[in-house]
Amino acid sequence: MTSYIRSCATRFGYAIAIALALIAAGSAPTTQAHAEERVITRIDQNVDASGYIVSFDLNGAVETRLLRLVNPDRVAIDFIDALPAVEVVSPPDNAFVDTVRHGLAAADRYRFIYRLKRDAVGSIERQERSGGEIVTLKIGPGGSAAPSSAPVADAAPEPSQDPPSPRRDIDADRELTIVIDPGHGGVDNGAVSKSGTYEKEINLAAAFSLRDALLTHPKVRVVLTRESDVFIPLDERAAIGRREQAHLFVSIHADSIRAAALRGATVYTLSENASDELSRQIAANENAADRFAGAQWQGGAPDVVDILVDLTRRETVSFSEHFAASLVRDLARNDVRLIKNPKRSAGFQVLKAPDVPSVLVEMGFLSNREDEKLLTDAAWRADVSAAIADAIVGFFRGEEAARAAGTE
Repeated sequence: MTSYIRSCATRFGYAIAIALALIAAGSAPTTQAHAEERVITRIDQNVDASGYIVSFDLNGAVETRLLRLVNPDRVAIDFIDALPAVEVVSPPDNAFVDTVRHGLAAADRYRFIYRLKRDAVGSIERQERSGGEIVTLKIGPGGSAAPSSAPVADAAPEPSQDPPSPRRDIDADRELTIVIDPGHGGVDNGAVSKSGTYEKEINLAAAFSLRDALLTHPKVRVVLTRESDVFIPLDERAAIGRREQAHLFVSIHADSIRAAALRGATVYTLSENASDELSRQIAANENAADRFAGAQWQGGAPDVVDILVDLTRRETVSFSEHFAASLVRDLARNDVRLIKNPKRSAGFQVLKAPDVPSVLVEMGFLSNREDEKLLTDAAWRADVSAAIADAIVGFFRGEEAARAAGTE
């Protein structure tokens, strides 16, 4: 458990690691160091004559900050060095609050933003309880002026549809471990084109190409989930990423679908609900690989505390989403053909390691003749691999962020 928490600290920041340590410690006495990091364990919403009321249960005292945001009008509350470990649901019907959005506002601040239906003010009340504290935010009648001591921000940004950028330390000299997963293999051929091209062979060739491209960068370590034509179950592929404490897990595929005209690359991230029908079909195809797994591969998930997994997975998914968006931009910059809406999501089993940022890259479709020609072309694979490798290293070492800042 200690190495697991340490790996989380390395990838996601100290706040997550301490929260995991608190949970793992169970009933053990809380040390002074642990007391600095907090978790929101429950959120209750109510409506009464005074307005909208939301209460946050925490496992200890936490610093908060109340803000009034304008254009549009919103009330926000920041929790310093605290993270939610519960689902955030929409507000019940009320006269003052329309919607709630939430996310990391900074490396050490988690923010809830309540969009207002009408002029209202917010106030905070605190109450000690056994083993923690309850922070209550009340939003009710008031003028357009901000509540006392609450900063006002003009057109302050809300969390976007993409999740907030997770905490990650930028270090140009950091050593990276990248796990590449060539999809399918052995008795599982994957897709097979009309001309007889096997997806498992394309995936392995592309994985070797990506490995070679990554190794041209200094301080990059690459591990492949398979280096030959062997079958590896999906859970074992994800487990390899965890054992290697990978900074990133990249699964390589070249699927086949009924729409033969569809072509181009796609970058997928994990989601319980598929973003569209195509993503659902692709995920179903890839997840079906485990139909080849024998009894020796059957077993349950690792015995990990549910709340610990939830905390870590939230940060992991956020990180994966931002990397996927960055990768799509870099592929487009390098003139790699992409399908419409190339950043998609679905419930891919191979991406479900809770503590390893993961993406699945469909390089193209073997069901499309033009894509098949490219996928079987070593020079094309090398060019695409170089673009992906540059995107990976640039994202982790801050080059992508620097480019984005220079173009905005």
